[in-house]
Amino acid sequence: MSRRTGFSRAAVTVAAVALAAAGCGESSTGSKAADAKESGTYTGKGIGLAYDIGGKGDQSFNDAAYAGFQKADKEFKMGGRDVEPQDGESDADKVQRLTQLAQAGYNPVIGVGYIYAPAVKEVAAKFPDTTFGIIDDETVQAKNVADLVFHEEQASYLAGVAAAKASKTGHIGFIGGVDIPLIHKFEAGYVQGAKSVDPAIKIESQYLTETPQEGGFSSPDKGKAGASGQIDAGADVIYHAAGLSGQGVISEAAAKKVWAIGVDSDQYNQSSLATYKDYILGSALKNVGGAVYDLAKSVHDGKPLSGVVRGSLSNDGVGFADSNPKYQAMTEVVAAVNAAKQDIVDGKVTVNTN
Repeated sequence: MSRRTGFSRAAVTVAAVALAAAGCGESSTGSKAADAKESGTYTGKGIGLAYDIGGKGDQSFNDAAYAGFQKADKEFKMGGRDVEPQDGESDADKVQRLTQLAQAGYNPVIGVGYIYAPAVKEVAAKFPDTTFGIIDDETVQAKNVADLVFHEEQASYLAGVAAAKASKTGHIGFIGGVDIPLIHKFEAGYVQGAKSVDPAIKIESQYLTETPQEGGFSSPDKGKAGASGQIDAGADVIYHAAGLSGQGVISEAAAKKVWAIGVDSDQYNQSSLATYKDYILGSALKNVGGAVYDLAKSVHDGKPLSGVVRGSLSNDGVGFADSNPKYQAMTEVVAAVNAAKQDIVDGKVTVNTN
């Protein structure tokens, strides 16, 4: 099993996607796969992409994956199919979804989110000639599986530095979608980064649900309520790691005229959040699109990635978005974030994961 540890440095820009994620919908660009097959560079039917909770249109995690899908399709004419999750689905439903994609000839087949781990493990064993990818999980060890993971805590550290420097009250907040180890990494980095600026800073912390099935990643109303409570308590900058629920965090922050910090994608540039963009200080980026693109490219080139592929600040797998001109104008904040990034890359700072 090969062990790869970096992503391509080419940034993947998330396209504005104005689609409602409903039911078990799917879309396909399979006709393009024939062109690539005729060129002799690719023999599969296209990329099979199975979304996480919240589906396409979340302007965050899933849309970042779709951007990588689109980029690979555009460059290599691979074609493919992207499939939505169902509400309340079981692991058996995920197994069926991935099996159908593999049986149809899609390659690679990618599960967007750690919840696909059991399904990827089971289905990859049945289709050894198909490359599988799973985002945010590294427990599936197989020659035909790429574990696409990230140093989320590093990007979150930068978010914490930005929040602490931008806060006028010395009081900030964090909202996680679901109380799980993956989201604990976001919180740990954020808290450490904020305290590196102000050891006495006050930090509100909340998880919207205990399990994904309760809607922590897919309920903007829950995000809105959580943000409202933190703002009422005095927080004037709130960072969310809550998927689709984060839209509620951002809308409430804008309504109360405080800063929000987005996650995964550059949420300042997301079409559905345009009304609130002036209050999006920045976003802790996770180059999910780059991971999807790199895996698709490796299969297209006949050299499939496998093993753990980890994105970090040093390989542009994570970062902090600076698209908002209001953020760019905060020269002291920008300087502090840039300095913190360099310290992490240089090994002067090791970021906590819990």
